[in-house]
Amino acid sequence: MKFVGNIASDSEVVATADGAITAGKPVAVNANGTVKQIAQIVDEATQALGTNLVFESGTTNYISGIFDSTNNKVVFVYQDVSNSGYASVVVCTIASNGSMTKGTPVVYASHSSGHQAIAYLGSGKVALFYKDDVGEQGGIVIGTVSGTSVGSFGTASYFSTKNVRDTRVAYDTNSSRLVIAYRDGNNDKGWFVVGSVSGTTPTFGSQTYFNNATTNSGIDITFDSNSNKIVIAYVDGADSAKGKVVVGTVSGTSMSLGTAVEFEAGTTRHVGLTFDSTNNKVIVAYEDGGDSNKGKARVGTVSGTSISFGSEATFTASNSYFDNLGFPIAHDSNANKIVIVYPDQSDGFDGEFVIGTVSDTSISFTSSTDFETDTVEHVALVFDSNVNKFAIAWRDGGNSNYGTVRSLQLAYSNTTNTLTSENFIGFAKDAVADGAVATLHTANSISRNQSSLTAGQTYFVQNDGTLGLSADSPSVIAGTAISGTDLIVKG
Repeated sequence: MKFVGNIASDSEVVATADGAITAGKPVAVNANGTVKQIAQIVDEATQALGTNLVFESGTTNYISGIFDSTNNKVVFVYQDVSNSGYASVVVCTIASNGSMTKGTPVVYASHSSGHQAIAYLGSGKVALFYKDDVGEQGGIVIGTVSGTSVGSFGTASYFSTKNVRDTRVAYDTNSSRLVIAYRDGNNDKGWFVVGSVSGTTPTFGSQTYFNNATTNSGIDITFDSNSNKIVIAYVDGADSAKGKVVVGTVSGTSMSLGTAVEFEAGTTRHVGLTFDSTNNKVIVAYEDGGDSNKGKARVGTVSGTSISFGSEATFTASNSYFDNLGFPIAHDSNANKIVIVYPDQSDGFDGEFVIGTVSDTSISFTSSTDFETDTVEHVALVFDSNVNKFAIAWRDGGNSNYGTVRSLQLAYSNTTNTLTSENFIGFAKDAVADGAVATLHTANSISRNQSSLTAGQTYFVQNDGTLGLSADSPSVIAGTAISGTDLIVKG
């Protein structure tokens, strides 16, 4: 398809996108009439999936995992329903060819449990969390990875005496503190607590609200190592189930919070968070219940005790189902990509993943790919930076609900589109996927989705697809700014 026609005027046209295009980015026209984002990275992707490995031959719930960078192991915790619901931990190894092996699972809490979570403390030490189903309290055990097992456990203790649900944990490497976020099942309010670990003994500060109101299921937490801040995302049930984020600063065994920032005004569910250490951004993934339950994501930038977000991007269509535990999301620091995994209702609850590319405050996604064609639940995702592969773990409905894991590797060959003195045509009005119809703001129209402009200044398109106040080579005028966000496209 070539140019499809005009929309509102001769200065706004539509054309077929050759590659994904980010909203507000400069666009070039190809010889065949399609359009392409200038300096857009074109990903020739190789996605290698390993074979399935059963790590627990029993019904497995509440899977959560971390990467142990000291021993180069992936460690998963979970509820072993077939063994009285005990809290268990298993160590897995990913080989360079993508094959996986496991050690023998170990019980770290010998009573009925749930809502497992795990954090890596460094030097092979791990903090293992669970909800004690007898007292409904939040439990913690400190262990050490040795070979293909976890042992040297300290004495189990409690980080909360409340009715703990949806436990999420992050480790602040700047202050060497654990931050645990959770929901109180008695009143559904959102809480956090800060802890330190000495040897195998944890100590905790006071339990404090991060949301002193009804907090729906769908909490997640991450550590922004660029700003040294803790970020908590949640669904504010007392405010029309809006999606919100709050930024915290750890000091000792307490944490001060900034003002909550809304990232989704509609009904929000199943929140997931990760930190992109290459671009120094926080990525939030969620289900938008106000827009046909689509899976969406936004890029956040932490500044002080606040966070700002770019435009939302959709990575799944309507009628998709997301695990009640939230969206497993992680950053591949080698390929500089974001991966999100989930069970998809529209395709028989099979396991799927999408790959995201962050550009400034925007993110774009590939089409989804299956990692499992049978029913999946309780999905977890961990990136192993030693072999540059992900480990995807899940409860396999096609195999007796056993705990199962396989590897995923992303490999990319990157090429860059070239800006010429003639091919710049305008700016993308909205974000579009490869092959979709793009709306373009062309000559004499106003592109209203720019940022950080100075009114009255002439801007030039740069070879990397950004805008600058001085000409690049070749010299291509983008237009004149009339506000911080509005640019009259060149005539």
